[in-house]
Amino acid sequence: MERRNFIKYTAAAGASLMLHPFESFALQPGGKIKLAMVGTGHRGSSLWGKTLVTSFADVVEFVGLCDINPGRLETAKRIMGVSCKTYSNFVDMVKDAKPDYVIVTTVDSTHDDFIVQALNMGVNVITEKPMTTDEVKCKRILDAEKKSGKKVTVAFNYRHSVHNMQVKELLANNRIGKVTSVDFNWYLNVFHGADYFRRWHGFVGKGGSLWVHKATHHFDLINWWLNSEPVEVSAYGALEHYGKNNDFRGVNCRTCEHKNKCKFYWDMSQDKRLMELYADNEKHDGYLRDGCVWRNEIDIWDKMSAQIKYANGVIVNYSLTTYSPYEGWQIAFNGMKGRLETWEDIPYLQKTPDDQAKRHAVEMSDADDAIKGEVQEIMVMDNFAKDYEVYTTAKIKGGHGGGDIRMLRRIFVDPTDNPHHVLAGTREGAMSVLIGIAARKSIAEGRPVKITELTDLVPKAQTFA
Repeated sequence: MERRNFIKYTAAAGASLMLHPFESFALQPGGKIKLAMVGTGHRGSSLWGKTLVTSFADVVEFVGLCDINPGRLETAKRIMGVSCKTYSNFVDMVKDAKPDYVIVTTVDSTHDDFIVQALNMGVNVITEKPMTTDEVKCKRILDAEKKSGKKVTVAFNYRHSVHNMQVKELLANNRIGKVTSVDFNWYLNVFHGADYFRRWHGFVGKGGSLWVHKATHHFDLINWWLNSEPVEVSAYGALEHYGKNNDFRGVNCRTCEHKNKCKFYWDMSQDKRLMELYADNEKHDGYLRDGCVWRNEIDIWDKMSAQIKYANGVIVNYSLTTYSPYEGWQIAFNGMKGRLETWEDIPYLQKTPDDQAKRHAVEMSDADDAIKGEVQEIMVMDNFAKDYEVYTTAKIKGGHGGGDIRMLRRIFVDPTDNPHHVLAGTREGAMSVLIGIAARKSIAEGRPVKITELTDLVPKAQTFA
């Protein structure tokens, strides 16, 4: 079979532009959008902090920062380069600073408290994914939004990557006919994957497990690509690699007596930014950013597999591995007329293999330029065809395939640029986390779990027309 280039991505040319579903201050004449942020850790001080300040200073300004760790709060303020007031109490910040938007970038399990408080005080919210970590907190947010009349934007940056948008366009244009099933495999490498077990993410009570914290990214992509919502989840999972599965352990890497023989030893002192944000401020809250991956108290899964049934009849087979030699993902959509396959960052399928130790740092950068000579490929083969077509998009250097900066631009600069309803709200936030919550319940109870057991939302066969 011969490979041949067929078409190049055209930045959603021709896609219908829908009005922003959220109240937009960006469209009001005069002045800047006033932002207040709670949670000034790595993600908050970078994408929602320094990147916003650097790239969108003409349209936004920070009027308040809040964190329970006073040292990290002042460090983040300096890193971001802002002069706004800082607060230890969230309600005080909202009352005093009077922001247009509150940005929530705290530990996942606390998102609901800040979202609900902000809504009740009449302020719109932007929250990092996942929206929350269990079905009770999810209902709190949905009820508060409905009662307040204000809106919550959920930051699903992966939707905005040029590659993922091209996949969406091909499916929306019925390129392979009605989709019937999907195989989706996500791999975290032994550098980035292990890092979740060093941090607070290693505890279900903090991040809801990687079924919620990490996989909400992936489930939202599937929901959006399929234009449908889940109705039932059956899952398996185990903790077989990290946590108690080792014959030695310490408290954290910097103080560990086993560092010379541990392949997972990580020298955080080589990262100036993390040392300033976390190590220098451990005295305030005791949080260790380089916690031991072998801690006995780690209680999340490190291998996960789920089968998800959708309201439109599609069946999805999904897996997540956290100790792969490489980081990336592969997906295949089976349709009535053919099959679509694509991937990102699989070493043997791309021109230039990545440095796996540095892979996540590149992903988290705010770069928005294409890598010369490299593209992302989407293979489509029609039933009974003798060859296949290759659709290509430029490979972007960082920021979730260019999704980070495009998401920020759509939220704060041009909210009418909303192809295929790419901007997400609470329903999308709920339907992504509910898959992970159902997966946890399925593992615990050994049975399939219906989404309607967890929410009064009725899954739709078609999310939007």
